[in-house]
Amino acid sequence: MKLPIYLDHNATTPCDPRVMEVMLPYFTDLYGNAASRSHSFGWQAEEAVDYAREQVARLIGAEPKEIIFTSGATEGDNLAIKGAFEMYAGKGNHIITCVTEHKAVLDTCRHIEKLGGTVTYLPVNKEGLIDLQQLEAAITPRTILIAIMYANNETGTIQPVKEIGKLAKKHGVLFFTDATQAVGKIPVDVIKDEIDLLTCSAHKMYGPKGVGALYVRRKNPRVKLTAQLDGGGHEKGMRSGTLNVPGIAGLGKAADICRQQLEADGQRLSQLRDKLENALLKLDATYVNGSRDHRLPHVANISFNFVNGDGLMMGLNKEVALSSGAACTSASMEPSYVLKALGVEDDLAHSSLRFSIGRFTTEEQIDFVIEKVTNTVELLRKNLIIS
Repeated sequence: MKLPIYLDHNATTPCDPRVMEVMLPYFTDLYGNAASRSHSFGWQAEEAVDYAREQVARLIGAEPKEIIFTSGATEGDNLAIKGAFEMYAGKGNHIITCVTEHKAVLDTCRHIEKLGGTVTYLPVNKEGLIDLQQLEAAITPRTILIAIMYANNETGTIQPVKEIGKLAKKHGVLFFTDATQAVGKIPVDVIKDEIDLLTCSAHKMYGPKGVGALYVRRKNPRVKLTAQLDGGGHEKGMRSGTLNVPGIAGLGKAADICRQQLEADGQRLSQLRDKLENALLKLDATYVNGSRDHRLPHVANISFNFVNGDGLMMGLNKEVALSSGAACTSASMEPSYVLKALGVEDDLAHSSLRFSIGRFTTEEQIDFVIEKVTNTVELLRKNLIIS
């Protein structure tokens, strides 16, 4: 068994070999620009992009024309929020979001506030779920957008997306969801969930880094966005720039594999997650953070009380690759803002680990991690008592 064992799939996933195989020709033989429409190199590139657009659309129940390719979910989040804020300024300037959103959404909302917009940050309960009554009460005649993530990147908690979509539709407000952690892991259907805007990223579902997609609804209602990148009018004028053809082809293939393996992968990963979680919960003063009923199948966020957080990470990181929070904030010494929003105290938040299992994780690896984490926690607690 090769060490270290990687259990940080919410940060990024390894590229599936089947995805790599699809991408490689577009680096070498089929290297055309998809915007070059006067020769076969450009036609081949454009054909690859169109096919990937179909594959991504099929995964989320959208139409190919509703898929806009981006550099990833962060760009997609910015385009969705800033683009809607500018486009619908005549209607209002109020956005509703949630305190446990990814920084790509929270920081963008802070930017909107600097531009004169108003933002309501909904709290969450101890499971990380928003209150639908609070959401509806926050809607005003000036509200133009509800931005609530599909599934949380730290706890795996899945929000009541379908109900949020219905509320948004009832009040004539656009509903945007950062579905980066959900797409490819659980069934996502933009029509059934009444989603108007959705972002996803290839590297969270066994595709390459640096490419993602933004879904923009075309009817009932037809959503319009103000472009944030100018220069050439690519992607229906919403996102200028030469398309990353190899990356887009990889995203398409990754989406297709996820669609075909969704149920089987979900069942296998939840079994491995439950085995890991149940074993670690046998340790005293150990707690699961977030909802255990409404969460992604591959994620477990666990707090180990009476353990020094730094010591815990140092005791594990040579043999097990884990995170104590989101990859975008892992350099911070502050406890996770997501766990704090759930009511977790600072000391406990510091001694929390996010386990995110992946497609290539084996049961043998899970057995090793159970033993390693158990031994490390017990040793740290023993040393704490002695000291």
